[in-house]
Amino acid sequence: MNHELVTNSSGAFEDLVALLDYPMYVVTATSGSEVAGCLVGFASQTSIKPPRFLVGLSKRNRTFRVARDATHLGVHLLAREHLALAELFGGRTGDDIDKFAECDWFKGPHDVPILTGAAGWFVGAVCERVVLGDHVGHLLEPVAGQSPADVEHWVTFADVRHLEPGHDA
Repeated sequence: MNHELVTNSSGAFEDLVALLDYPMYVVTATSGSEVAGCLVGFASQTSIKPPRFLVGLSKRNRTFRVARDATHLGVHLLAREHLALAELFGGRTGDDIDKFAECDWFKGPHDVPILTGAAGWFVGAVCERVVLGDHVGHLLEPVAGQSPADVEHWVTFADVRHLEPGHDA
């Protein structure tokens, strides 16, 4: 095994994370009369007790601007059969179109938009916001949700790698 020190650690990091196939989520937010949502790959459970989940939203994204004032966010897991929904929320920007006019949804707990096509979802109260470089992490405490019935394959980064994002990160 080669144990040489890599001096271009940024390049090594990028090469390593390019191999990973993260699950992708659609995150939704509401503030006042505004609703927004986007596809995110920077998301993970961070604690079991108490339950916590971290979602990273790009500072350039309309969803981030709505989420700044939101008390709760929705996190949606999509089955691969609903890839078109991931493409809508990942490849289009709410600055140009009303994504919610293009899909079925309802007002969920705390008026958070819930996507009908999601395999499973939860709404989380925003506990904390942390600047994480070009993204802001939203630490969520789950307060309501619906478990996936039987999802064999969910949307992952490999499924949406081809998308041109609505906004650059």
